[in-house]
Amino acid sequence: MRMNKFYMPTLREDPQDAEIASHKLLLRAGMIRKTAAGLYSYLPLGYRVVRKIENIVREEMDNYGSQEIHMPVVQPKEIWEESGRWKTFGPEMFKVKDRNSREFCLGPTAEEYFTDLVKGEIKSYKQLPLNIYQIQTKYRDEKRPRFGINRSREFLMKDAYTFDVDPQAMQEAYMNMWRAYEVVFNRIGLEYKIVAGDSGAMGGNSSHEFIALSDVGEGVICYSEEGDFAATDEKAYVYYPVNETEIEKKPKEKVLTPNCKTIEEVSDFLKVENSHCLKAVDLMVEGKPVIVFIPGDRELNMSKLIAYLQCPEHEIQMMEEKDILELGSFPGFTGPIGLDCRVIIDSRVQHMKNLVVGANEENYHIINANYGDDFEGEIAEDLLMVQDGDIDPVTKSKLKFKRGIEVGNIFQLGTKYSESMNATFLDENGKEQLFWMGSYGIGITRSVSAVVEQNYDDRGIIWPLVVAPYHVIITIVNTKDETQFNLAEKLYEKLVLNGVEVLLDDRKERAGVKFNDRDLIGIPLRITVGKKAGEDIVEFSERKTLENEEMSSVEAYEKVMEIINSKLKSVGGLYR
Repeated sequence: MRMNKFYMPTLREDPQDAEIASHKLLLRAGMIRKTAAGLYSYLPLGYRVVRKIENIVREEMDNYGSQEIHMPVVQPKEIWEESGRWKTFGPEMFKVKDRNSREFCLGPTAEEYFTDLVKGEIKSYKQLPLNIYQIQTKYRDEKRPRFGINRSREFLMKDAYTFDVDPQAMQEAYMNMWRAYEVVFNRIGLEYKIVAGDSGAMGGNSSHEFIALSDVGEGVICYSEEGDFAATDEKAYVYYPVNETEIEKKPKEKVLTPNCKTIEEVSDFLKVENSHCLKAVDLMVEGKPVIVFIPGDRELNMSKLIAYLQCPEHEIQMMEEKDILELGSFPGFTGPIGLDCRVIIDSRVQHMKNLVVGANEENYHIINANYGDDFEGEIAEDLLMVQDGDIDPVTKSKLKFKRGIEVGNIFQLGTKYSESMNATFLDENGKEQLFWMGSYGIGITRSVSAVVEQNYDDRGIIWPLVVAPYHVIITIVNTKDETQFNLAEKLYEKLVLNGVEVLLDDRKERAGVKFNDRDLIGIPLRITVGKKAGEDIVEFSERKTLENEEMSSVEAYEKVMEIINSKLKSVGGLYR
């Protein structure tokens, strides 16, 4: 591609509303443009990267036995009502009506669509297993779109679904897709970790996330370097041992604690450890009061609570002051004794003795409260947020924490959707059975953001060869110099004829502008044709190292071909 007419509107300064490196650099490099909050256009350079990642995903999905289909973005209300998610998915769902007032949504995901498709077509166990996928635009009305294409309201996603005869076959399909994802992200060149994830709105029994490591990632993962423990902070089980069997219980007593509303204030005033001052979280769940109690030195993990409640996140709000007063308590002094509402207690609390709890009365707490004697409630196994200092429950080694961007996820859905949507097949005995399903997603456009976050410097993007918009950029220092122009043209045509993707910078711009743009857009291999063109000498460099090396045009051509063939073959790319 010759750049004199190429649409590449680069920017010299960082856009004011761009928060992270990938957002800034993709905008500055003329690869994306913001249309509205969370909505982006992909310009020629950026869209080529999207297609490169899309094709890698497509190749490996095909290699691992999945078959591509294409379904509409617009999904009818009826199939979401069948699954029970029309009302529970939440405000992230874009809902629309057609001219006949029939309701639809813009697909945020596609479990319902795929289940509805298969239940009308697959009738016998002989037609299973089935693995089908699509690469399609998804829509989610994010409350706060941010980080550019990393969290947007419209994004490109690969979603696949497997249908099997039993749990064992579902597990085999799950591991098959696990391996396919490893190949995909290895080929893209991402540094990532696989961690246990939260099933969230998708449901199901088990899930894993593929997290591209990044300091600006919204997600936090924790893992053990000495064991197999690895999970998101939303999913991670908290090892919180309580050994108080030898401690004697004391009689409870109401004490004055003036203006002591926080755990720290109560702890300091009563000279009691934070852990033994019970923390109350006052919530309204689907319009009803629910109070959650956890040890005072920990934070409530909302994802774990949502999983326990089996309630959509948007149906949970913090209580207002009037709600707490109507409950017969007082803000800042809520305790579990005498509450007339649903009380949920983290399991560790039941083994702790002589706790400090709110007295449900202004300026008063109760000391020496004990579960079973003085208060009770529903016991939830683990409602705690993992934190620094926690350990792996198996190896007892201290957990490490990193931030990351979720680029892929896999779910064992079980029969969640086949049961609710009555999707069945006939087994070998002619009996109806529910499909055992799996769901598998890869964020195509989010992967673009992750690649940039892991590959940039103060000059611009450093694209890995396999996903770079072009493999090579040839820069003509002075386009008015016929010798330079002709040598560059000769190299350009030779490379293109041999299947290399080349940008030829033949713009009538100053050399400094061209060099700055070249660094910014991050093409991996660079050839500069300048003053020594008459001697058939050019400069070769790689974007990653920025080390210039003089050589003949023939040597430059051979070097490019050697790098391209070795690197793309090694990752199973275009030249395998």
